[in-house]
This record gives sequence, C-alpha cells and structure tokens, in this order.
Amino acid sequence: MVLAVTHKGHAVRGGTTRADNPSMADRSWHLNPRDRSWSCAQVGPAVLAFHRSLPGYAPTPLVPLPAVAAELGVGRVYAKDESSRLGLPAFKALGAPWAMHRLVRELPGDGPYTFVTATDGNHGRAVARTARLLGHRARVYVPDGVHPAAVAAIEREGASVTRVRGPYDDAVARAAADADDGAVLLQDTAWPGYETVPALIVEGYATLFAEVDGQLAADGVAAADGVIVPMGVGSLGQAAVTHYRSRSDPARTRLVAAEPDVAACVLASLRAGVPTTIETGHTIMAGLNAGTVSSLAWPFLRDGLDAAVAVTDDEARAAARPLRDAGIDAGPCGWAALAAARVLLLGDGGDARRDALGIGPEAVLVLLVTEGAEANPAGR
Repeated sequence: MVLAVTHKGHAVRGGTTRADNPSMADRSWHLNPRDRSWSCAQVGPAVLAFHRSLPGYAPTPLVPLPAVAAELGVGRVYAKDESSRLGLPAFKALGAPWAMHRLVRELPGDGPYTFVTATDGNHGRAVARTARLLGHRARVYVPDGVHPAAVAAIEREGASVTRVRGPYDDAVARAAADADDGAVLLQDTAWPGYETVPALIVEGYATLFAEVDGQLAADGVAAADGVIVPMGVGSLGQAAVTHYRSRSDPARTRLVAAEPDVAACVLASLRAGVPTTIETGHTIMAGLNAGTVSSLAWPFLRDGLDAAVAVTDDEARAAARPLRDAGIDAGPCGWAALAAARVLLLGDGGDARRDALGIGPEAVLVLLVTEGAEANPAGR
C-alpha cells in the first residue's frame, strides 16, 4: 500500500528553499523571535498507556548532573537518558511501535505487511524490531555515513538493508519510491502529501516528555526552565513543542534545538523564516545529519522553538566525558544537547545569550540524551 506522494521516484518536498551552511563566524546560534503566547493542542494519554502495556516498558532515567550545573552556572541540570529504551539504544523505540500499532488497525487484510523506511540508524532499527515482533517484514534504506555496526544491528532484527550512495534525503527518496502495493512507507520525516504516518511517530514520542514531568515532580521541581532537544528533521522537536506549548503556561519552558554545524537545517530555516534545505557534510552525529526539515514539524518549530544552536563534532566529543562520569554511555547524538548548552551559556556572548533566553542562576535545564553508544559505534 502506497502511503507516500512521489514524483519521478523522489519524495516531494514542496515549499522549501535551498541555502548553503552558515559560515563558522555566525553558525553557532539563532534566537527565534516568536510569539511567546502561542500554544497548541495536547497529545492524549492513550500513547503513554500503550507504551506501558509493552513488555519490558520502564521510564528511562532522568539523571542529575550537579557538576554540569555548576559549570553552566544554573541551578540544576538533568539528562534524560535514552541509551536503553524498550531494549533499543535510542528514543526512536517509542515512535515506530505506536505508528505501526495504529497503521495495522487500518490496513486491509490480516497481514503480514512489509514496512519500508529510510534511516540514519535508530529509526530503522526500531521499525525493523517492531515489524519482527509483530510478525511483519521490513526493508530499510541507509545513506552514506552510517556505521557498519549500525547496519548490522538493523539486519539482526530481520530487515533487508539497502545502502544508498548519497545523503539521508536520497535514502528517503529511495524508500518512498520503493513503497508499492505490497509495502507501507513508515517514515519519520514528512513532506506535503505524506504527513499521517510521521504524525503518528511524533505522537509516540509524547511518552518521553510525560516521563520527564513525573520525574521532575518526584524531585521537587515543578517544571523545567529549559529543554535542549537534538534535531534531525525535527520530529522530536515537534513532540517537545507539542508537549510544552500545550500546557497552562506555554511560555514557561524555553525550547532549544541542538544540531551539527554541517547539518543545521532547523537553524537555517528559523533564520530564513521558511523551510530551508541545506547541503550537509559528514558528522559523527549521524542520526542528526539531515538537510531538510520535516514539513509536518516545521510550523511547530517555527512557532514553538526559542533558539537553535549548532555544534561541531569536537564540541560534541567534549561533552561525552561528563555524561560518562554520570553513568550515561551516550552516543554522539546523545552528546549534542550538552554541547549545545555549553555553546549557548559559556564563552564570548554567553551572558547576552542567557539574558535573551531568560536562563538565570536558579534555572532547571533538561538535556535530552537521545541515543546510547551502541546506536552509533563511530563515536566511540
């Protein structure tokens, strides 16, 4: 069953412009001049109830980082450790099961079905694992730069894997072209005409933020003052915006995007005011190496993000040790949030950036550590 709109075998990405990466001189951050009274609708409780029903479900840890809080000059810092989520080394294990669960209820016949996707690693493994557990098949396309061990992990879940000579966007186009009457595209990025499935995947990520709320409350914290979210195409960012901007005080929590400097498509889009496709380069943060913002995520990111920060591979590597010292064995994408916090709050201009975002000395920050070291062996 085709659930994609394609044109000559390529996914349609209407409404975007193209831009080169920002220069090193101005690449590091962008303050988003948004309407801070903006709010949106909330995701219902069915998602959390579904995940709680899965074998092996448990909330992932919210780890206090007092040494990092002292370094950054804030009250408290917590890391939401997604290095082991439902037996997989990344938060992506939340989105694919929920989307597949909902899709299977609507598909004709009794299956088994074949699900097709493109991935930088974690989403594809989640699709492959879910398909195997539910008795379905999976075909996964991976772009250049994905470590062989990550490919092997997808194959161990029983999926067939095809390598694509090109960037992530090319792999998405190949997966979309492969969706036919016998396959269902289960992709976590959206474009005009293909939005239902990515929306379900984003809904699945709501569980992560519901857990954070409960864990902060158990530690005596009413709400986070800032949350730093690693960005690829923006799906996790959309989930963060949906969660925090649907609350009774939608302006309370500052939301900041963290991206590789060679793949900062969210920063470029916020700066331009329109979805902006960029040419990407190589980065150890392979799961964040995307040049085009999801069309579904873009309106939420535009209206709900407070800032975007781009970090280098070296800045990401430097964030690994404080996380390891706290017992978090993160992969490169998991390092990005702490690296972004350092760029944002320290160094030349740090005081001005704090003032612009209202991050004071008593602020509580949450860093989303989105993957474990197993997810991306290239970063070890």
